[in-house]
Amino acid sequence: MTRPKVAVLKTRPETVIQDIEKLMKLAEFEKFLDKNSVTILKDNISWHFPYLSSNTTPWQLEGTIIALKNAGYDKLVAVHNNTVVTDPFKGCKLNKLTPIYKKYGVEERYNFLESDIKWVRYEPKHKMLALHKIYPNGIHIPEFFIGKNILHLPTMKTHIYTTTTGAMKNAFGGLLNTRRHYTHTWIHETLVDLLAIQKEIHTGIFAVMDGTIAGNGPGPRTMIPVETNFILASADQVAIDAVSAKMMGFDPMSIKYIRLAHEAKLGTGDPREIEIVGEDISNVNLKFFVGDNAASRVGDILWFGPLKGIQYIFFRTPLVYIFVFASYFYHDFVWWPLKGKKIQENLRKTSQWGKLFENYPMD
Repeated sequence: MTRPKVAVLKTRPETVIQDIEKLMKLAEFEKFLDKNSVTILKDNISWHFPYLSSNTTPWQLEGTIIALKNAGYDKLVAVHNNTVVTDPFKGCKLNKLTPIYKKYGVEERYNFLESDIKWVRYEPKHKMLALHKIYPNGIHIPEFFIGKNILHLPTMKTHIYTTTTGAMKNAFGGLLNTRRHYTHTWIHETLVDLLAIQKEIHTGIFAVMDGTIAGNGPGPRTMIPVETNFILASADQVAIDAVSAKMMGFDPMSIKYIRLAHEAKLGTGDPREIEIVGEDISNVNLKFFVGDNAASRVGDILWFGPLKGIQYIFFRTPLVYIFVFASYFYHDFVWWPLKGKKIQENLRKTSQWGKLFENYPMD
């Protein structure tokens, strides 16, 4: 049996664009993405503020687009999603992704705008672990996604509810609508269900992960940025998340969504069964941790703790807007001005990647 391949490279600002193309070739992206199909670029904007370690980086996006175009993939479309606490228009601008889409002529669509994308009911062929229970009236997905390639652009980082987040979690925003907070109690099972659906609807799946500045701590927003200089790529979404998790210092098979996906044969989560090409990472252990913040402590109580049984009252009634506002206020008006903004300002002065980010245009 052929082992899945995950490519890992060390990079630097001066060569990162070329290194991403080399990385994708090492992971044999042309074997997995149909050139006759439209390729959807699914970036990752966890926070609209330009917080390096939280979002897709401009060099990650630019390097991927160049590699695709050089290989003859001309039908590229970016699809953005909305969240209750993140503004995608603001996020694309502040994270300097919008000028790159314009520069390379990539169409942008928004899955929350009816004028852009229609949502349709979908009956998965694969046995669902959670989505059929969470959405008893039917699972709905963006019609535009069906019959197209998807290329995910996640970041190497930790997550308060899933330990790590990467390629599998990146489908969360694209395939679920704004009521995706319904799934948080069953978040691991949800990610596995979404991968199963992706395998049914897409003509190809691939991921290019940025770890040049990785996120450590209570992610996906309030993290400690760590300069690691790594980039990863793979067609196996489970394998790339497993390798990323191992590099961060976690046991991949102890992370529920990775283990469940491995057991369901949707990918390979055991690092011993994965071929890693490019960099020797056998001794890499970043010793990352997760921890908590104010938002996660409330979530732990309501989604996983003693109030789990009555979460319907909090999240499927107008009471949800209280929690939405609280999260928005905490992240944007407390943590960002008091901590995040200062961290990023220092990063842009002291880090080679922070300086590269400054050199990218915003308009």
